[in-house]
Amino acid sequence: MALFGSNRDIKTFKGISRELTKNIISQQCGYYKIVLGDTKKNIYGEALDKYYIGPVLLTCMIERGDFSFDQTEFGPDTKRPVTFRFLKDDMVEANVHPEPGDVIMYNEVYYQADNVNENQLIVGKDPDYSYSAGLENFGSSYSITINCHYASPDALGITQQRL
Repeated sequence: MALFGSNRDIKTFKGISRELTKNIISQQCGYYKIVLGDTKKNIYGEALDKYYIGPVLLTCMIERGDFSFDQTEFGPDTKRPVTFRFLKDDMVEANVHPEPGDVIMYNEVYYQADNVNENQLIVGKDPDYSYSAGLENFGSSYSITINCHYASPDALGITQQRL
């Protein structure tokens, strides 16, 4: 039987983390979820018109990379890697299930998700995938990390409307 990582410990960790992200760090982003059922693709598997749900406002921690520019035959190509870290409970409450291809807007710039990781566990245990008897009340999946790249609004098919 486990000694640490009970439901009481998990509530303490998550409470402190939620207070830190919402009240102290206070970084927010808009999360756009692509709607595959409404997005029609051509014979090449490409979609000219994409449909998104959102934006859903979420608090997160952001690790921004540096801008880099590659010169192509069509002009300069802007690149910037960004990592967004969300508390899993915030995503569950907002009813958002992240997948590659979703779009995140931060500071009026759009980023497209390349990779979604859910591998940070409290005390290394996940009760949903536990093979040991008696550990269903210990540990928890803690956060979701999304690695993104800079994407132009034209390529995404997102246009901002002025009021």
